[in-house]
Amino acid sequence: MSLFSNFFSKEEKESLDKGLEKSKESFFGKLSKAIIGKSKVDEEVLDSLEEILVGSDVGIDTTLKIIARIQDRVARDKYIGTDELDRILREEVAGLLSENKPEDLRSFDTPAGIKPYIIMVVGVNGVGKTTTIGKLAAQFKKNGKKVVLGAGDTFRAAAVDQLKHWGQRVDVPVVAKGMNTDPSAVAFEAVQYGIDHHADVVIVDTAGRLHTKVNLMAELSKIKRAIQKTVADGPHEVLLVLDGSTGQNAMVQAREFTKATEVTALAITKLDGTAKGGAVIGISDEFKIPVKYIGVGEKVDDLQVFSRTEFVDSLFKKN
Repeated sequence: MSLFSNFFSKEEKESLDKGLEKSKESFFGKLSKAIIGKSKVDEEVLDSLEEILVGSDVGIDTTLKIIARIQDRVARDKYIGTDELDRILREEVAGLLSENKPEDLRSFDTPAGIKPYIIMVVGVNGVGKTTTIGKLAAQFKKNGKKVVLGAGDTFRAAAVDQLKHWGQRVDVPVVAKGMNTDPSAVAFEAVQYGIDHHADVVIVDTAGRLHTKVNLMAELSKIKRAIQKTVADGPHEVLLVLDGSTGQNAMVQAREFTKATEVTALAITKLDGTAKGGAVIGISDEFKIPVKYIGVGEKVDDLQVFSRTEFVDSLFKKN
């Protein structure tokens, strides 16, 4: 039974449990071996836990924070049995995640009073960026929002066509100017189209190339300025999409993009295909940027709003 108040539907929770199954099985398989024959949490158990967390791509700095918190609990409570370790892990990791995200999202919604709400999506090729945009559009529309997409990844073959396909699939308009055109011009026209057609959300795709930081910064800054020609405080959100299955490589990508532009939210994809779901914890903690969405499967509904409580419960819950 969950330790936390569950606002997910039964289907969403089952999807999350299934999507994190590989990570959970790997983690608890290693943990069970580490504590076999042990009755209490001691230094040896904590050393093993540290190794397991690092191996799950939680990251060294974040792992050390978690271990320190558990050490404090052990010192304070004097005796903690190994049978309590999973519960304590869940509590301490949820607490860590809450420090840079005080509240969980409860639906695919946008802040009141901002229309259109403009999301600029960044990330390298291959992380599922365009697919995430398509699924986001579908989820926003399902929640009653009018959505417009801007096909601003004009340098990658088929990127524009892929976004158009998603537009047709979920029945939302796509503003596109074709390949090798100016991405900032696409962004400008998408936002203008959104305003003219009373859209609630405008999602602008951008080029997925990790070129030099200087060029990346210049390009993203140009797109931002184009958006601000019509909406002075736009974009309202810069969403970085990362592939959770790449572990430490996702950390490197996050580092480069946060240097190049002000990333305000994260979407972490492909968590169903990896045993290293701990990357979500490490990335969120290191960059102090809230994880807003996670991908736990191929279906549209497998893109979920991120609930730290439900995520931690699914990741550290014994069957």
